[in-house]
Amino acid sequence: MPLTDPGVAWRVETAPRAAVFIDMADYFLAARDAMARATRSIHLLNWAFEADTLFDPRPGCEAPREGRFGYFLMDLASAKPGLDVRLLCWKSALPIAATQNFFPWRDEALFRGSKVRFVLDGRLPVGACHHQKMIVIDDAVAFCGGGDIGPDRWDTAAHLDDDPRREKSPHGKQCYDSRHELMALVDGPPARALGDLFRDRWRRATGEAVEAEDLLEPSAWPPDVEPGFTGVRVGISRTVAAWREYPEVREAKALTLASIAAARRSIYLENQYFTSPIVAEALAARLEEPDGPEVVIVSTQHSPSWFDRMTMDRTRSNFIRRLKDADAHGRFRAYSPVTTLGRTIIVHAKLAIVDDDVLRIGSANMNNRSMGFDTECDITFEAAGEAAAASRAKIRAIRTRLLAHWLGCSDALMDETIEAKGSLGAALEALRQSGHCRLLPIEPRPLGPLATFIATFHLGDPVDSTDSWRLLERRRQLDAEVTALARELRR
Repeated sequence: MPLTDPGVAWRVETAPRAAVFIDMADYFLAARDAMARATRSIHLLNWAFEADTLFDPRPGCEAPREGRFGYFLMDLASAKPGLDVRLLCWKSALPIAATQNFFPWRDEALFRGSKVRFVLDGRLPVGACHHQKMIVIDDAVAFCGGGDIGPDRWDTAAHLDDDPRREKSPHGKQCYDSRHELMALVDGPPARALGDLFRDRWRRATGEAVEAEDLLEPSAWPPDVEPGFTGVRVGISRTVAAWREYPEVREAKALTLASIAAARRSIYLENQYFTSPIVAEALAARLEEPDGPEVVIVSTQHSPSWFDRMTMDRTRSNFIRRLKDADAHGRFRAYSPVTTLGRTIIVHAKLAIVDDDVLRIGSANMNNRSMGFDTECDITFEAAGEAAAASRAKIRAIRTRLLAHWLGCSDALMDETIEAKGSLGAALEALRQSGHCRLLPIEPRPLGPLATFIATFHLGDPVDSTDSWRLLERRRQLDAEVTALARELRR
């Protein structure tokens, strides 16, 4: 799937270096090291930012001031007078902010009077949210993915039960749930492009133009991070809702549908939400093909919030049921991961790996909101050009690492089993039957009258700014688009 296809990417650049972080422990440390090396600017976009978040939590130890994100940024801005530090976060509604320790008000109070520019961005349709997550340093190095800055985001790839490093402060004893996230790191032109995205958001939020940095050598690359990719093609895809004079952008949706259509052997997806009937229809059409790709989905057993359990989880049942009904050739698997003791792991990552050719990491969920209502940003690594073979090998290795980390087995065993069984799904089932049983099948649930109403009208999951409070219009739009897509795919 070439990233140069119309509508799938805002910018396509080549990254001299790139890396992927599986879970947040390594990402937090890399972000700290990169920001400490900044010489000109540090610009952050986040859905949520909790200033007390620890870079490296250690049980029984009081973290020093510089060990917390917010204070680290303030001290850095003070120590380097020429350093421009800006934070742009979503101006979240009160019920959402309450789930994140009321970060908007706490952050405003903390940064007031400091050299860190902190702004809450509420310039978007009512009910929508700014969901992008990135850090851009000197316009030369940038992190982008699905992880916000908060103490409940931190975890290691081991997803240990009762890990004392996940203790809730100040009381301790009770741990945050295990959580799975993915972040990417790029340097060079893709980082500069993400800097342009930040500047556009800042201008829309504040009316203030921020000058781009002169092109710099990426000295902020964290020295302990080994690049996984070199000379790799990178696409940047966005979602932006139509609002006032700003037109809508649906690159993330176009990328999703193009990737599904281009798949030859396998589609591997990790996501918190699978509710979009458009995506379900596109996947179902491929599963109906005699020689189509296999589809493997990994998602959370149940959402962490009561609201999402009432809305997204119920609608996911219809998504899974549609794919199971279409799976005439036995190529569909859906799983939820658990810890060694069988506890839920929250899958907050937003990942797509298609064949060994495309690796996509970002903020967009597989729901209606992320396709046209919320503000999103994903980056895609494509095996193309002179680096195609090396990039393809790295994409395959990342997929193997992800599957192996879910099952608790070695990468070598995962690769050997895929080779022996001939498919991802068959390999996962063989390893599950042999005792590596930390992936549980997701089955569609029977829905009662209330749940059926919620799923039918996709409560909490608008298509765009025209239907955010109009349920019948939402259902009409979805039905029309699914019908049109089905007709096109089955010509």
